[in-house]
Amino acid sequence: MAPERSDTKNISSRNPHTDKRSVAVVGGSAAGLFTASLLARQGVPVRVFERIETLEPEERTLIVTNRMLALLGRAAQKSVVNEIRHFELFTDGRAATVTLKHPDLIIERRTLIQGLAEEAQRSGASIELGRRFHTLHPNGRGLVLEIDRCDDGSREEVRADTIVGGDGASSRVAHAAGWAPLETVPLVQAIVPLPKDMSPATARVWFVPQDTPYFYWLIPESPTRGALGLIGVTGPETRHHLEKFLEKRKLDPIEFQGARIPLYKKWVPVRRQVGRGSVYLVGDAAGQVKVTTVGGIVTGFRGALGVAQAIVDGRFSELHTLRRELDLHLLLRRSLHDFQQADYSRLVDLLNDPAKQSLAEYSRDEAWKILWRVCLSQPRLVLLGLRGLLSRSRSLRQTGL
Repeated sequence: MAPERSDTKNISSRNPHTDKRSVAVVGGSAAGLFTASLLARQGVPVRVFERIETLEPEERTLIVTNRMLALLGRAAQKSVVNEIRHFELFTDGRAATVTLKHPDLIIERRTLIQGLAEEAQRSGASIELGRRFHTLHPNGRGLVLEIDRCDDGSREEVRADTIVGGDGASSRVAHAAGWAPLETVPLVQAIVPLPKDMSPATARVWFVPQDTPYFYWLIPESPTRGALGLIGVTGPETRHHLEKFLEKRKLDPIEFQGARIPLYKKWVPVRRQVGRGSVYLVGDAAGQVKVTTVGGIVTGFRGALGVAQAIVDGRFSELHTLRRELDLHLLLRRSLHDFQQADYSRLVDLLNDPAKQSLAEYSRDEAWKILWRVCLSQPRLVLLGLRGLLSRSRSLRQTGL
C-alpha cells in the first residue's frame, strides 16, 4: 500500500541558517506531529509539547481519501483498518451507488497519531508529554512559551523563534496570539454492529434535512461493525436525532463517540508576527476543514505541509492551493445547506452514469476537478446548486446576516 509519490518532497531548504531557528509545536495532533516531522527532516530543532501524559488519545475511526498515503507514506499505513470502494446514497426512497476508482481509507485515529509521533522522533523532533501550554509572549530575540508540567504543577519557560499551534479547534495558542475563536459544530457517532445486508467495502449516506443540513453516514470499520453518525447544530439535539435514527433502523449502539469540529466560514490567515517571532496555526486550530463533509484530516496535513514550507523557505504555494480548495467547498456547502428533501431527491435522480463516473474518478480533495466534470456531464446539477445558492442568499438577507 505504499504511495506512488510523496507530496512532502516539495520542501527544499534555501536558507542556510534554517537549522539555527528553533520551533515549538503545541499539540500532539495529527497535523501538529506531521508539521514537526517535516521540519525536523530539514534540520530544524523542534520540540512538541502535548498535555496528555501518554500518547493514547481516544480511539475513533475516520474516513479519508487515498491522498493521505501520498502525503504521509509509511506513517499512515498501520492506521488503515478498512477500505471503502462504494458509496450508497439514500433520500426519500431513492438510492444511487457510486463506485470509487481509488478506495477511501478507514483509519484509526490513535494508531495514526502514534505512527506520526514515531516518524517525528525518527526525524529528530523531541516530544514532551504531560506539558500543558499556558501562554506565550515575545522576548528580545523571539518568543517565550509558558508550559505547565501536569505531574507536579510547576511552570517552565521555553524559548523559540517560531511557535506552531496544532492544539485543536479551541486552540489556546490561537487565543494567546490574538486570533478570533472558531465556530464549531458537534459530531456524534455510534459504533454499531454492521447490518447483515451491508458489505464492509460499502459506506452508506442518508440525506435527512429535517435532522441535519449535512447527512448521516454508516462507515464500516471492519466486517462486523461500523460507525453511524452525523454532524449537527447543537450537541443535545444531535444526540437525540442519532438515537432516533438508530432506533428506526433497529441498530443497537455499542458505544458513542463525539467531538467538536471547526466550521470553515472563511480562510484563517495561518501566520501572525508576535514581537520578533512568528506564530503559525495548522489543522483544526486554523479551521482547515472541508465544510461539505466536515472532514479535516487530509486538509490538515496539507496545511501542515504549507506551514512547513513557509517556515523552511518562505513559500506559501501549498497554502494558497489549500485556500482555493477550502473556499470551493464553502461555495458547495452554501449551495446545499438549505436543501429540502425534494431537492435531495432531485439531486439523486440527476446522478446519471457520466456524473457518477466523475464522482468515482476524483476524490473530494479534488473538488475543482469534480465540479468541472460534473458541469460537463450533468449541467442540471449545476442549475440545482445555483438554485440552492440563491435560496441561501435570500435566507441570509431575511435574517440580517
